[in-house]
Amino acid sequence: MADEHKHEESSPNLDPAVEVVERESLMEKISEKIHHKGDSSSSSSSDDENEKKSSSSPKSLKSKVYRLFGRERPVHKVLGGGKPADIFMWKNKKMSGGVFGGATVAWVLFELMEYHLLTLLCHVLIVALAVLFLWSNATMFIHKSPPKIPEVHIPEEPLLQLASGLRIEINRGFSSLREIASGRDLKKFLSAIAGLWVLSILGGCCSFLTLAYIALVLLFTVPLFYDKYEDKVDAYGEKAMAELKKQYAVLDAKVLSKIPRGPLKDKKKD
Repeated sequence: MADEHKHEESSPNLDPAVEVVERESLMEKISEKIHHKGDSSSSSSSDDENEKKSSSSPKSLKSKVYRLFGRERPVHKVLGGGKPADIFMWKNKKMSGGVFGGATVAWVLFELMEYHLLTLLCHVLIVALAVLFLWSNATMFIHKSPPKIPEVHIPEEPLLQLASGLRIEINRGFSSLREIASGRDLKKFLSAIAGLWVLSILGGCCSFLTLAYIALVLLFTVPLFYDKYEDKVDAYGEKAMAELKKQYAVLDAKVLSKIPRGPLKDKKKD
């Protein structure tokens, strides 16, 4: 009996040690779980960073793609956006076809048939007034309602917008000419001289109306073609620009570098 009593007294003394061991094992398990979660979160964060880098890499590649004239916006935005760009890009085919057809008819009348603008306007007005006058009087005898002649008026806001846009473009052209004439940029000067010389040759070959019609045809065809085959055109344009830069470097080394520089460039160097 004494031995049993001693065994019963010793067994409760072992319980605190067992509890300590169990607590330590629980703490170890909790710490392992925390470390495991930290590792998984760090790996997930690294994966997210890698995904971000991989997702940002196509953007960087796209930014490095060569575009003609350093263009960064779509062709529609380059043309100004809005209805004029929609017309040139054939977004509204009926309106685009109407404008292009009207311009073609005007070019045929004035250029091929050699019709004069004042004569055409007078003839059109004569025919329109005669038809409306006879129709209005004939309705009194046939007992029908007279024709409804619409009231035509030119809105003020579109004309003001057009005038404002023309004013901005004309002022921009004047500032560009002033900058070229100041002698600061030899490349722009040579480009302007070459462009004006080409225009003078074209002006001697055809009339101003034909040049305007050719420019209109190019506006209706070139942006649409470029928008469809943008990547291919840019690839060829990159090769062409690289070749032009080589030729310009040769010209600069042999000719342009020997030309005396103006006072503006000397002041900048000082």
